[in-house]
Amino acid sequence: MTEIKTKPHFVIDFDSTFTQVEALDILGEISLENHPEKELRLQQIKDVTDLGMAGELSLRESLDARIKILDAKQSHLAELVKRLKKLISKSINRNKAFFQENAENTFIVSNGFKDFIVPVVTELGIKAEHVFANDFVFDEAGNIVDFNRDNVLSSNGGKVTQIEQLRLQGEIHMIGDGYTDYEVKKAGVAKKFWAFTENIERDSVKANADHIAPSFDEILFENNMSGALSYPKNRIKMLLLENVHANALAKLKADGFSVESYPAGLDEDELSEKIKGIHVLGIRSKTQVTAKVLQHADKLMAIGAFCIGTNQIDLEAALAKGIAVFNAPFSNTRSVVELAIAELIMLMRGIQDKSNDMHQGRWSKTASNSNEIRGKKLGIIGYGNIGSQLSVLAENMGMQVYYYDIEERLALGNATKCDSLEELLGLADMVTLHIDGRPENNGFFTEEHFNLMKDGVIFLNLARGPVVDVPALKAAIDSGKIRGAGVDVFPEEPKSNYDPFESELIGLPNTILTPHIGGSTLEAQENIADFVPNKIMDYINTGNTALSVNFPNITLPSLQNAHRLIHIHANKPGVLAKINKVLAEHDANIDGQYLKTNETVGYVITDINKAYDKDLITALKKIEHTIKFRVLY
Repeated sequence: MTEIKTKPHFVIDFDSTFTQVEALDILGEISLENHPEKELRLQQIKDVTDLGMAGELSLRESLDARIKILDAKQSHLAELVKRLKKLISKSINRNKAFFQENAENTFIVSNGFKDFIVPVVTELGIKAEHVFANDFVFDEAGNIVDFNRDNVLSSNGGKVTQIEQLRLQGEIHMIGDGYTDYEVKKAGVAKKFWAFTENIERDSVKANADHIAPSFDEILFENNMSGALSYPKNRIKMLLLENVHANALAKLKADGFSVESYPAGLDEDELSEKIKGIHVLGIRSKTQVTAKVLQHADKLMAIGAFCIGTNQIDLEAALAKGIAVFNAPFSNTRSVVELAIAELIMLMRGIQDKSNDMHQGRWSKTASNSNEIRGKKLGIIGYGNIGSQLSVLAENMGMQVYYYDIEERLALGNATKCDSLEELLGLADMVTLHIDGRPENNGFFTEEHFNLMKDGVIFLNLARGPVVDVPALKAAIDSGKIRGAGVDVFPEEPKSNYDPFESELIGLPNTILTPHIGGSTLEAQENIADFVPNKIMDYINTGNTALSVNFPNITLPSLQNAHRLIHIHANKPGVLAKINKVLAEHDANIDGQYLKTNETVGYVITDINKAYDKDLITALKKIEHTIKFRVLY
């Protein structure tokens, strides 16, 4: 005879669990709005709350102290409820359908107060009669003067007593963030205690938990119950290297992902080991994501390059493994352009050498070999996002702009396109490189190109280290062919600020060397920290691949009451037909289907009705040439 497993009863705490906050803290912000001791009293309320949650203060002592400090009235409660409805925990709020479907098995047991709890939780489908909490006592003027001391929840151990009185049949799971929630399990009343850490983490509570739940999705997933997400975001592990901006870390964590940050880059062997079990990797320019590294990436779905270039990533190997790569093609453009302008001016005036002389006590005042940039011919090699914006600023400063690009680019302002690199080099007083780091660009600028330049030219490389023959550049500076150079990128760069920098360009006259800081401004890093996480989250959460540098680009409509099946496969004939054959065999009702391919992979997104045969997923994964498959809902 098959055993019928009943659903567990979920008993949920309110403050800092069902909501993101402690309700009495918010009530204090309302009631003490114009009080002369507002800040002091709010801190006192918080301190008392923390002591109570950690089990270091009795419940009645905590309630007594907070009500005296609050100086609150019944009239304040409407505003409190209004604010709390906006502060429901994110994972609780998105699982409204679960609470509606499981109303009979869901309870709120709190040391808070029914007066504000009931109006909040009933909006998500929880029954008012399933709410057990304290009661305020008001005086005739409507002031909150006490709490109902006969209510069991006003006493220490009150949650245990209250749940025992409910006489629930079957498993009881207690979900909360405080010590009083753990006491329910400790007393043997609940089978499992879930330490809910989405809003606040208390080490003393986590230490006693059967399971730590960074979200309500995690609880449902562990219990094999249907929720708003197909997979808890807290189980998606992200690794950010090279001191990626803190805003990126905060944005990804706020969306519920598990994020680890590391200040430096990792070499190939280190990263090969570290990447195991990682779903998303975030890097800047130093970390090399090679084919060997990707062989060890057993769960990797996406790579975020927190910079413009992606030459440090083996894009073909990533694509072959179904790993989408995103970068920040525009976010630091202005920062690089401003550095180029600044260096052109400084090199034309010989500022670098004059500054060095001053620091050594030498007064070298002279106009010799010092010029304005106005009227000079600027040659831009690579007229993409950076080159074209540099063109506009340079022209506004009085320069004559010439550019060369292997692709057809629209000239901005009065810029003049050169038909060949040789033509540009013969014209320019200043040459600046802004080409990408694709492998075929390695060694792009050689001794031959330096020989074609005018004598006394200014040369900048703010693009990629390997694109310039460095010994040839050194020789051109030593000979005077180049009167000033600015180099921000190098073929070999230290992995961190603690590693030494070595280059044959060190010590050369009128040469500005900078540690790959073209995009290293606060503004650029903040822009990148906003842009790249948004692309990653969009891909993980919806399947969108817009602006991916290696994947077929597709922008999808929002998912409405359906399952989204994401199928990545080798671009072979007949795969889509096989997918649709499997869908038909399992009577899946297709709401929408989208396909995009490139030379290597096909990317098929199918939205199907909620009702489907679970064996469908297994069948889709077994289709020949499948690389990756996942479900979103």
